[in-house]
Amino acid sequence: LERRPEASQAMSYLSPLIAIVLMLIGGLLLFTALGKDPLEGFKVFFINPISDSYGVSELFLKATPLMLCAIGLAVGFRANVWNIGAEGQLIVGAVAASAVALYFYESESSQWLVLGLMVIAGAIGGMLWATIPALLKIRFNTNEILVSLMLVYVAQLLVSWLVHGPMMDPDGFNFPQSRLFDDSALLPILVEGTRLNLAFGFAISALLVGYIFMYRSFAGFQMQVAGYAKDAARYAGFSARRMIWIGLLSGGAMAGLAGMSEVAGPMGQITEHVSNNYGFAAIIVAFVARLNPVGIFFASLLMALLYLGGEQAQQYLALPSSISNVFQGMLLMFLLGSDVFINYRLRWKEAVA
Repeated sequence: LERRPEASQAMSYLSPLIAIVLMLIGGLLLFTALGKDPLEGFKVFFINPISDSYGVSELFLKATPLMLCAIGLAVGFRANVWNIGAEGQLIVGAVAASAVALYFYESESSQWLVLGLMVIAGAIGGMLWATIPALLKIRFNTNEILVSLMLVYVAQLLVSWLVHGPMMDPDGFNFPQSRLFDDSALLPILVEGTRLNLAFGFAISALLVGYIFMYRSFAGFQMQVAGYAKDAARYAGFSARRMIWIGLLSGGAMAGLAGMSEVAGPMGQITEHVSNNYGFAAIIVAFVARLNPVGIFFASLLMALLYLGGEQAQQYLALPSSISNVFQGMLLMFLLGSDVFINYRLRWKEAVA
């Protein structure tokens, strides 16, 4: 490996595509190793989930929380603010939104009032959870990676306690779940006969706002400079504390909104399994997309397809649904491997005797 004189711009864009191709090849080898027909496995995993209009709507539904989490994370990642706790922030946002929904249970309040308060509560819940690593980073220079990650497990224990206690459905036969929300606390369906709801509109709006912030605002420029050249940002007088606050709170707000979209969307209640590891998967989405909002849209669709493919593989190939996690892991591994060649290149040399 020989260091390039400067980073390869072409390889920066090709790396995600190479990683996707290698993941597909690895998937074929994996199906073969498991004793399955690789072509049939490919068809079940990647084609069947989107073979009809309902499947396409499910793809967009699964991609929605990934888009929301990933765009929030991308804002911080551009300034080297590493929020790894979007999963916990999503859970706390879901808890806050659920609290509003249960407070207005069987009330006569209008749907838009309840949903509006749920959106605000979800975003604030995620932001408050992200405030903890932000404060500790600023006050004690703690590592935001470790703090935000550890808070995920605190959030998981918190929601488990709530659905086994204060939020448990009194008529739910002791199942760890809340009441089913009233219609006023559910997001409107966008396409009749599907589960695709208004949260998809939130996600597209978030991507547009994220694009404007990153590429058309002075604050976004400051964060980009801080990410590329920390010393230059300091010399220019850009506030490092401000970067930390923006990076972590934007990630928390978007993750909290993603949590709200889950409980007010396909779930219609809160359980201890409110998230399907969307917060962690969104990290892969952000890096596959090169922290670009347009790329996040397409990378979220790919990641959503991996989720749907895992469900199809469980049903038709008798494989565990966690097979989707294997594909996610391969995608990340191949991406990291391909990224090496952005700054390095292979140079063949004759062996020295």
